Amino acid sequence: MALATLARKFFGSANDRRVKRYQSNVEAINALEPEFEKLSDEQLRAKTEEFRQQLRDGAKLADVLVPAFATVREGSKRALGMRHFDVQLIGGMVLNERAITEMRTGEGKTLVATLSAYLNALEDKGVHIVTVNDYLARRDSEWMGRLYGFLGLTTGVIVHGINDTERKAAYDADITYGTNNEFGFDYLRDNMKYSRAQMVQRGHNYAIVDEVDSILIDEARTPLIISGPSQDRSELYKTIDKYIPLLVEEDYTIDEKHRAANFTDEGIEKLEEILERDGLIKSGSLYDIDNVSIVHHLNSALKAHKIFNRDKDYIVRDDSVVIIDEFTGRMMPGRRFSEGLHQALEAKEGTKIQPENQTLASITFQNYFRLYTKLAGMTGTADTEASEFADIYGLDVVTVPTNVPIARIDENDQIYRSVEEKFQAITDEVIECRSRNQPVLVGTTSIERSEMLADFLKKKGVKDIAVLNARHHEQEAQIIAAAGVPGAITIATNMAGRGTDIQLGGNLEMRVANEAEGLEAEALEKKTAEIKADIAEKKKEALEAGGLMVIGTERHESRRIDNQLRGRSGRQGDPGRSKFFVSLQDDLMRRFFPERMEKVLTSLGLKDGESISDAMVTKAIERAQTRVEGHNFDIRKNILKYDDVMNDQRKVIFEQRIELMDAENVAETIADMRHDVVDSLIAKSAPERSYPEQWNTEQLGAACKTYLGIEPPLAQWADEEGMDVEVLRERIIKMADDYAAAKAARIGPETMRQIEKSFILQSIDGLWREHLVTLDHLSKVVGWRGLAQRDPLNEYKQEAFELFSLLLTNLRELVTTQMSHFEIKPPEPQAPAQLRESHIDPVTGENEVREEDGPKGQLSPEVMARTRRNDPCPCGSGKKFKHCHGAF
Repeated sequence: MALATLARKFFGSANDRRVKRYQSNVEAINALEPEFEKLSDEQLRAKTEEFRQQLRDGAKLADVLVPAFATVREGSKRALGMRHFDVQLIGGMVLNERAITEMRTGEGKTLVATLSAYLNALEDKGVHIVTVNDYLARRDSEWMGRLYGFLGLTTGVIVHGINDTERKAAYDADITYGTNNEFGFDYLRDNMKYSRAQMVQRGHNYAIVDEVDSILIDEARTPLIISGPSQDRSELYKTIDKYIPLLVEEDYTIDEKHRAANFTDEGIEKLEEILERDGLIKSGSLYDIDNVSIVHHLNSALKAHKIFNRDKDYIVRDDSVVIIDEFTGRMMPGRRFSEGLHQALEAKEGTKIQPENQTLASITFQNYFRLYTKLAGMTGTADTEASEFADIYGLDVVTVPTNVPIARIDENDQIYRSVEEKFQAITDEVIECRSRNQPVLVGTTSIERSEMLADFLKKKGVKDIAVLNARHHEQEAQIIAAAGVPGAITIATNMAGRGTDIQLGGNLEMRVANEAEGLEAEALEKKTAEIKADIAEKKKEALEAGGLMVIGTERHESRRIDNQLRGRSGRQGDPGRSKFFVSLQDDLMRRFFPERMEKVLTSLGLKDGESISDAMVTKAIERAQTRVEGHNFDIRKNILKYDDVMNDQRKVIFEQRIELMDAENVAETIADMRHDVVDSLIAKSAPERSYPEQWNTEQLGAACKTYLGIEPPLAQWADEEGMDVEVLRERIIKMADDYAAAKAARIGPETMRQIEKSFILQSIDGLWREHLVTLDHLSKVVGWRGLAQRDPLNEYKQEAFELFSLLLTNLRELVTTQMSHFEIKPPEPQAPAQLRESHIDPVTGENEVREEDGPKGQLSPEVMARTRRNDPCPCGSGKKFKHCHGAF
């Protein structure tokens, strides 16, 4: 280690060398500044079209980077009153090179993104800037949109609640802001549409992901899912839940470190006896194939009772179980645990059990963002996860130097025996800071802990505390913006308010927006000057008190989350301090240092009521965090390996859908499917080189009627001289083709084209949904094959391929059958139906239900074709579609 440190000092690190490489471009951009300052606004704006023409003529982005960055810097000075620092220019170059820019909090990442976004938007392929919430998407699109508009580019924003027309317009803009959830859901929705005109996204060219560690790592743990309700099994959950309290400790094992629970052999025997007695399973092993569903319910119930804790992992509110996010401490009403776990928790708590959902479409964030031709990101904390970014996304992490050296002091952890002693020490620290009017930000890991600490402080006489539970982002931003005011005490979950700087003395922009609303011209100018003076005075006071004090109430599993909290202090060279208070009862300490740490601390002189601050202990905690990060990375990587198999199939299905939507006429595809079905039917009933007397004409005749809608005279044909399998095939194909042609002539060519396209797309979607469920079940059981010395991943790949082949076979048969049997009946006029759309807000988790009028009068062939047979008829009759407009 000493040799490596010595070498870095002598040669510089790889990061230092890369940053140095950008310096020549920085100097070239600076050299252009005097020339660009002389340009009029119109001349500066004309640069945009000049660059576009150069690119159309064959120039590369690298060829126009220097003048383009100089244009953005000059435009920013005029439109925003902000000039890019040299380090921000470096950050923009890193983003342009498909890499992650790591810049400290307060270094102006929002402005950095404008450089690379402008440059890449010149190609007219669209640029997506991805934020963590709707508030930041709106704020940044309006704020930076002034700069883009000044330079002649258009800006759009994608937030929850806008319709498809507005979404399409936003995606057609040069630069589009939005949240990761909205971008991902739009992709999934687009691939459920029935015409290209309905799709809103125009491709995946270039994305800049803000808070890239949060989006590509923390949120990558769970996929985006569009789902619909499946059968109700609430009574089974209630029944299974009653069995768990009958178990004793010998019946199961708990792995707190990995949050896993499993039944022991004794527990399985006890459950088999109980379940057989109650008639839930037949005699035999619980793990027989017929009992897979029961095992799934038992595992979910065990996990609900022994791993998930009320008021920590979830709360019960208004007769429902509401998830608490472990990273943000946010309550997420509307979000639900998957795989039946949420229903198991509802059974445990005695609340109403909502039916399980069937997945209609899903994608992981890893595979969504890998769709982009060019991907980049920015954050204040990425270096600790550099290997994951490189491995999963092919992204390097480049640490960009701060504009002004960091003056914050990071102290060693303060270790206590109990939570009570730790909270007392935090209270003393807060009171001491307030006595000298120093602003304090206290970071907690959950809502429960933040409210507990606030109560503790209030009992000790500390008042005027802002507690941030991160429910509304606008409110979050305002509270965080005021956290740098002298004497302010803010308690926040570690991620709350992220995206808004804590500026000592207060935030000018926020205060002007709040205090000068409605003022114009001179009055606005006067009020702004007053606010500026007040902030300057308060900043001076906060600086004299030592800058922002950041207190961590415990160590998080991830060093990144801790570093994010520390990084809130010390903005732009401001002084500040940070300190973590840890107790042996904290989750991380309890899981990784059960008895050993207490012995070590006792040997170092730790007594009840006292603390110890030791660099060795701090390093040991960080090593434990590194182990957890590595373990979590392995889990995410393994999940991705399985999802990659599905992703390959997803790409094929989605590409085929788009090809079919783009095709003017799919009659040839339908005919090919029909001919393949004929080949399959003949292969079963009249094998190759067989004689007519060996054919199973009864079976073939029934199959022709079922799949093709025809009744060929097979017995008569079989008696003909010279008849063989090939002649039989030609005759059946001709008869089926003639039947299809007659139907098309009767219905009309234009209508027939619409119906053919709708049927084939509808069939693909239905079979794909069933395929997703099957793959999901397969991924859960295939791991057991490792016990037989077989690689589960290879087994999964092989079976997934076989299932996909079966899907294609089923598709041919389903489309052929539907096309052979459907008829359009003239419908009777009906009252319009009320169609319901449900959407879960990916930020707040709130479930918004919207109602729209259904189709009036006659149904169009397209609407008829895309309605599944067991769905309610869109005409509003109350009957199933197959018994109403969809009747054969």
